[in-house]
Amino acid sequence: LILHMRQFILLSFLIFLSHFGFSQTSVGVRAGYATSSYSYRPAANFRAISTESVGKPTFALVVEHFNSKNAGIELNIQWITLGFQQVNGEDEPILVNRTELEYLKFPLLASFFAGRSGRFQIKMGPHFGYLMKANEVQRQISNPNTPVIPTYGGANDKPNRFMYGLTGGAGISKLFGKSTISGEVRFSYDFTNPESQDRIFDMNSTNLEFTLAYLFRVRDPKTKK
Repeated sequence: LILHMRQFILLSFLIFLSHFGFSQTSVGVRAGYATSSYSYRPAANFRAISTESVGKPTFALVVEHFNSKNAGIELNIQWITLGFQQVNGEDEPILVNRTELEYLKFPLLASFFAGRSGRFQIKMGPHFGYLMKANEVQRQISNPNTPVIPTYGGANDKPNRFMYGLTGGAGISKLFGKSTISGEVRFSYDFTNPESQDRIFDMNSTNLEFTLAYLFRVRDPKTKK
C-alpha cells in the first residue's frame, strides 16, 4: 500500500509539472451518470464475490489547460456516489442490502487529442477522493448463508475515508468559438476501499461514467510575434 501511494504521488506530480506552463485555459461543468460495482472476499478461503452495481448521477467542475497543439491536463472537482447492492439469491421474500458511498473526487488527467474543431480525446491519470457520507439505504439480510459486506454508515462504523486510484477515458468534443461541448466515457479502478476494521479479507471497486461537459475558454493561446 505504501509503495502504491508513493508511485501515485509521483505520477500526479509529474503530470502537473509537465503542464505547468500552459497557454490555454478553459473552465466548465461535467455531468452524467456513474455506475459502480464491488467484489469482495469475506475471508482468505473464499473466492471473490461480486455485488450488483449501483448507479447514480454525478457532476463536476472542470479546469482544462493546454500548452501544446494536442496535449494538456485536466482537473476535476467531482461529486460521485459509489456503492453496492446484495440480494439473498432466489429465496422468497427477496431481501436486499444496499449501501451508497458519497465521495468528493479529484481526477488529475493528462489529455491527448486529435483533430481541430471536432476532436477525439484520450485521458488518463490518477484520482484522489474523500468519503463525505455513507448511507445504508437498505439493510434487510440478517442471517446470510454467505457473509455479506458489512455496514459503513452505522453509528459504530469507522470507514476508511481516503480514496485513490487510476482513471482513464475517451470521448469526442466539438468547438464552437470559445465554447466546447464534449461527450465522454470513463473507467476508474480504486486501490483503496472503505473497510478499515478488518471485518472482511479483501474488497475492490470499479466505476464507469457516461458524461457530457461544457467548457468555456477563459485564456487564449499565446501567439508568437
